[in-house]
Amino acid sequence: MSVIKKIVLKNFKRFQTLELDFDDELNILIGGNEAGKSSVLQALDLVMSASRSKIEGLGLETLFNTACIDKFLAGPRKIVDLPQMSIELYLGGVTDHNLNGWNNSKGMESDGIKLVCAPVDEYTGHIAEILKQGHHSFPFEYYAARFLTFTDDPVLSYKKPLKHLLLDSAQINNEYATREYTRAMYASHATVLERALHGYEYRKAKARYRDEILKGVNEPLAEYRFDVRSTPKASIEADIIITEDEIPIDSKGKGRQCFIKTEFALRDRENTLNVLLLEEPENHLSHVHMRKLIERIRTSKQKQLFIATHSSLICTRLNLQKAIILSEEKPENPASMKALSPETAYFFMKAPDNNVLELALCKKAILVEGDAEFILMEALYKNHAAGSSLDADGVHVISVDGTSFKRYMDLAKILGIRIAAVRDNDGKYQEICVENYADYLSASIKVFADTDDTRHTFEVCMYQDNKAACDDLFLKDRKALSVQDYMLKNKTDAAFFLLEKKAAALVVPKYIQQAVEWIRQ
Repeated sequence: MSVIKKIVLKNFKRFQTLELDFDDELNILIGGNEAGKSSVLQALDLVMSASRSKIEGLGLETLFNTACIDKFLAGPRKIVDLPQMSIELYLGGVTDHNLNGWNNSKGMESDGIKLVCAPVDEYTGHIAEILKQGHHSFPFEYYAARFLTFTDDPVLSYKKPLKHLLLDSAQINNEYATREYTRAMYASHATVLERALHGYEYRKAKARYRDEILKGVNEPLAEYRFDVRSTPKASIEADIIITEDEIPIDSKGKGRQCFIKTEFALRDRENTLNVLLLEEPENHLSHVHMRKLIERIRTSKQKQLFIATHSSLICTRLNLQKAIILSEEKPENPASMKALSPETAYFFMKAPDNNVLELALCKKAILVEGDAEFILMEALYKNHAAGSSLDADGVHVISVDGTSFKRYMDLAKILGIRIAAVRDNDGKYQEICVENYADYLSASIKVFADTDDTRHTFEVCMYQDNKAACDDLFLKDRKALSVQDYMLKNKTDAAFFLLEKKAAALVVPKYIQQAVEWIRQ
């Protein structure tokens, strides 16, 4: 099976440089809104398309990295320093020896194809004159895009080494995108011989319609005749549509269209698609259909999949080890989840709810083990960090089950995220909060709990440190239960009441004070 082993970008969109190694089967790209997930998919699509018209339609000015352009224009503007843009795909499993060469940025022998956008040599004089004018406009018009193999031979659009399809849920209702999708799916499900027969029979049917149905209209006409269009724009491939229950899919809702198109592409009867690119497939899908789609993706064979997503469900249910995390702040330094242990990856795959992406995309996080802590943490943080807040300090609060702390620590260790785990001591501080995490702690991962075994839970600590406030709220009408017991049996309700009535006056337990001070460093 032909696959993409690596991509190397230079001066493409937000990336001045980027190198990513890919899995042969599944690659999940995750990151913030401006991290570059879509840019990576677009780079893959552009090179595999080998279409100059696609480059021209987008415009080089939208593809070039703006920082490299600004740097050039701010410098001496020498012709030899003109920036170039390139996208290199290093391939594996291909049988065409013409793809194998040394002409790549890594200087290694490999099968591969590339897109290079560089100034045209013949225009050097014109470019020099333009640059002397000192205008802040860059001469993109004097650049050319070339699709080459690693032997520097041209890639021909009719002889592309990889067959691929890009499915962008944002374009799910776009007429052109739907037509191109249908054309690609028809090509993958019908053999060349079948398509030739279909085209021939379709033209025959049109001729028969003209000769039989239009005969009565045409006979009285002397010089002109009515006919049926038979140009390539009206061929079987242009007119064919996909239906479900005899209803065209472009008449379906966006969610159903997204599911049908993805599921249909994964079938690919003849395995003619090597690569499938999915842009945020979770868009427009209900939870039920998303789970069905995940299961369909998981069972896909004989294709290399690239998925850009914001969904923790998609990321973890497929396989967190196949995830690549792109950073908004450091675009040239992606993080791979390959080093994540199989046990932790499997845990997140089976866990009922998780906040993997929230953790993966933040810099600092406070992990808490219950709803009560989660509800009150923002108020407690603000009370101790006077004049600041969680949002201002860029700190996320993530609620996890007490048994899940180690799994999130595994993830944080790989990503270099600062983690303060705030938990109950359960009456055994040394055993549960110290010895239990000895192998997980580091300079960026700490556990905070009350050291007094009698203060075994968050509610006990909150009551003992805020006795007057808690008694004022909960003592009235207490008959059988003490206030502390009431708070233990009604943790979430008690936390809501404290937040609503006493938030600004709450005394912060010492171990939470320590966590706040440490996470702010």
